[in-house]
Amino acid sequence: MSQTAAAPAAVASGASRRFLVLSAAMGSGHDAVARELVSRLTSAGHHAISLDVLDLLPAGAGRGLRSCYHAVISHLPGLYAGIYAAFFRDGVLPRPNSDPLAALAGGRLLAFAACAKADVVVSVFHLAAQVTGRLRARGALGVPSAVVMTEFAPHRQWLHPGNDLYLCHAGEVAAEIAAALNRPAVASGPLVARRFTEPPAPREAEHWRRRLAAPGRPAVLLSTGAWGIGTRLAKTAGVLDAAGYLPVVLCGENTRLRRALSASRRAVALGWVDDMPALMAAARVLVDNAAGQTAAEALAAGLPVIGYRPIPGHGADGVRKMAALGLSDHVHDAPGLLRSVRTLSAPGPARDRRIAAGRAVFAAGGISSLETLGVTPGAATARMTGH
Repeated sequence: MSQTAAAPAAVASGASRRFLVLSAAMGSGHDAVARELVSRLTSAGHHAISLDVLDLLPAGAGRGLRSCYHAVISHLPGLYAGIYAAFFRDGVLPRPNSDPLAALAGGRLLAFAACAKADVVVSVFHLAAQVTGRLRARGALGVPSAVVMTEFAPHRQWLHPGNDLYLCHAGEVAAEIAAALNRPAVASGPLVARRFTEPPAPREAEHWRRRLAAPGRPAVLLSTGAWGIGTRLAKTAGVLDAAGYLPVVLCGENTRLRRALSASRRAVALGWVDDMPALMAAARVLVDNAAGQTAAEALAAGLPVIGYRPIPGHGADGVRKMAALGLSDHVHDAPGLLRSVRTLSAPGPARDRRIAAGRAVFAAGGISSLETLGVTPGAATARMTGH
């Protein structure tokens, strides 16, 4: 069904609902998913707004949390790995949780949801999932709460049995979450902007073809996320350059990284890019280190993904999970990287199979289960008393 046809149908049937989407400005991936979700819900005839869950924390706390995370993951990756192991991974010994932090946001969320007259609250960030799960479990939040995953390998801070529904990247992930929580979980596919599944605008496509024109040197994108985080990027670019490829490094907001790579003259170093679909169309492979939104966008655009030198914690787990699902390669050294780049950049069956596998993820159920969540009379009450 087209977007233009969906909106009148939803409104005419009386199915229009009010959605509150909880995101967090931790990089750009969660907000990108929130924007796409709001866009799809609005196109289907619903009312949807988004809110940063960090803004629900006491004054200054959210900004401090964001700054601390940015500093640690950028400059102290070993420390972040330890924090991730303690707070985010399962284990035999008791693990700390985010209950104290989630409790600080609960009251403000209830007030905002009431003011917005929300019919459904949707989390696209793990702290938000803990906030809604806690409130639903004790009956304080009287409308259903859903969680839309933004990672291929969700850690335990995403999971709370109080939430009503989980939407996941793939069926295997949904099965794991359903078994862990005894709650509904469905495969919806990653949420990426529709422009990644469509041919790029001719002007933008021509711009990148010209800019990356290097006869005999296929362009290889290196992703570092919105904050420009990565390990030994100059060395990786040098390996690709020496092997006859054109490394194109996405530096995001990291101007220092961009200047350093530009000075080396072994890579094309880019800052923030608005026309990513066209850039991806001009490249042959994405070398990724986080299995986040850029990797999902590459799958949608038909650009093969290789996981290499992942950032610690969720990045490493995500890269491993993507490879286990058959959606990417995970390589551990420079020779392995070059083998994968050669195989996946060249026309042929291996590249075609990988592109088809990536695009197949988006054939899942979409957000239909989210739109009907809690519609059945009495479902919300039964759900709360059943926990």
